Amino acid sequence: MTNPGSIRRICVFCGSSTGGDPRYREAAEELARAIVASGRGIVYGGGSVGLMGVLADAALQAGGEVIGVIPEALAREELLHGGLSETHVVRTMHARKALMAERSDAFVAMPGGFGTFEELLEIITWRQLHFHSKPVGILNVAGYYDGLVSLVAHAIGEGFIRSGHEALLLVEESPRALVARLEAPLAAVAPKWPELEAPS
Repeated sequence: MTNPGSIRRICVFCGSSTGGDPRYREAAEELARAIVASGRGIVYGGGSVGLMGVLADAALQAGGEVIGVIPEALAREELLHGGLSETHVVRTMHARKALMAERSDAFVAMPGGFGTFEELLEIITWRQLHFHSKPVGILNVAGYYDGLVSLVAHAIGEGFIRSGHEALLLVEESPRALVARLEAPLAAVAPKWPELEAPS
């Protein structure tokens, strides 16, 4: 399991738009400041627009380290941020996600669209399968992810997600509270398939 003290960088998945509620922008700024204040760096999608740009700008203004990872095809369309601590332009989306995961010790999903959903669900699936033991959190700004939380509960009820695996997602409404949750020891969860558990 990840030791809280070993968290050097937090990966943030978030939208390339700012959304329709000003609280999303405010939360991105507050999350950036909370991460920097905790002494950690940020890894994100490398864009200068939307919540991505808000997050990066706020972290840089606070004196934090910000690493951007973006595929070549989006470096133009998403307006690659030009002032980051470190920038990686990669060939594919798969390479982007792999490098972001490699450079990060914890993950946070802010409000976003299909891309943010896909990144979050992939990284939580890897956690469920024990491909990594890094904490994964959701910043549930203004109830944005209430539907996803309800969907997970429904999937558990229908037998598609093992009971107890909802604990793999750390859900908080406050950026500072979420950063604090990431620092706490991870709860132990049973393997996805009980039949693969080692006999006692």
